[in-house]
Amino acid sequence: MAREIVRIDNPYGPLTSGQWLCGNLHTHTNQSDGQRHPQSAIDDYARRGYDFLMISDHDVYTSEDACREFDARGMVLIPGNEITAGGPHLLHVNPDRLLKAHPQRQRILTEAQRSTGFLIVCHPNFQTTFDHCTIEQMIEWDGYAGLEIYNAVIGRLEGSPYALDKWDILLSKGRRLWGFANDDCHREQGDVGLGWNVVYAPDRTLKSIVGAMAMGRFYASTGVVITDIRVEDTRIRVETRNAHRIVALQQWARRFAVADEGALEVSVPADATYVRFECYGSGETLACTQPIFIVRE
Repeated sequence: MAREIVRIDNPYGPLTSGQWLCGNLHTHTNQSDGQRHPQSAIDDYARRGYDFLMISDHDVYTSEDACREFDARGMVLIPGNEITAGGPHLLHVNPDRLLKAHPQRQRILTEAQRSTGFLIVCHPNFQTTFDHCTIEQMIEWDGYAGLEIYNAVIGRLEGSPYALDKWDILLSKGRRLWGFANDDCHREQGDVGLGWNVVYAPDRTLKSIVGAMAMGRFYASTGVVITDIRVEDTRIRVETRNAHRIVALQQWARRFAVADEGALEVSVPADATYVRFECYGSGETLACTQPIFIVRE
C-alpha cells in the first residue's frame, strides 16, 4: 500500500520578505447612508494609523480614479462598493466597474469572475433571525473569496457581529474561504477602529495588498496582534503580542489544543482537513488566522 503524503497548504508561507499592513474594507460615507464625506472618513482612519482603506458605499462604485481625487493621507485607497439592492450584501474589493445588483446573487458572483478583485459576503448573522445570508445560500453560491467573520456595526444592531459558526461549517464542507473583520462604519462616533484586517504584503501598494488578501495572507483582528505564523513539516506555531489564550481548531470547530499564553505550537491532527487559530486578548479582543489546509495524497 502506498504511503499517504500529507501536504500543508499554508497561505502565509515564510513571513520573511514583507510587512504587516492594517486596513478596513467596509466604510460608508454620505455617498450612500454614511454620515461623513469620504475625505472625513479617510482623515479619521489615517489618524488612527491605518495603512489601507476601502470606501464601500451601497451600490456606489468608488473607482481608482475617484480614489485619486481624495487626499489618501499616506494610506492606500482601494476601489470598491457594497452590492446591496435585492438580496444579501456583497463587498466587491478592487473591482474595475460597478456590477449591477440582481436578486439571484450567483449571477453577480459569476459576473465578478470577468471583473478584477474579489467578493466577500457581508455580515451573515445580521437581523433578528441571524440569517441576512443563510448557510444554505452560502453553500449554494460559488465564486466568493470569503465572509465577514466579524462586522462591528452589527454589534449595535440585531443579530451577531460574529459569523465563525458559518465559516467553520463551510470550511468543514471543503470550501476554501477567508475570514475578514471590518468596521462597516456608518457613524463618526462608535463605528471606527473596531475590526480590521492585517495583511502581510511585499510592499505598500494596491496590487500587493489586494493580491495578498486574495491568497489569504492576512489575519482578522479586533485588537490582538499576531507576530508570527510558522509551518514546519506538520507542526504549526502561532505567536502573538497580547493574547491571553490561543485555541487551535479543526473541522466543525473542534478544539484540539489550548494555551493560556501568547504562543501555541501544535502538531496537525491525523484527521484534520484544516487548522485555524483563535487568539483571545483582554475584554472581547480577538484575532483569527486564516485556515491552513491539510491535503492528503
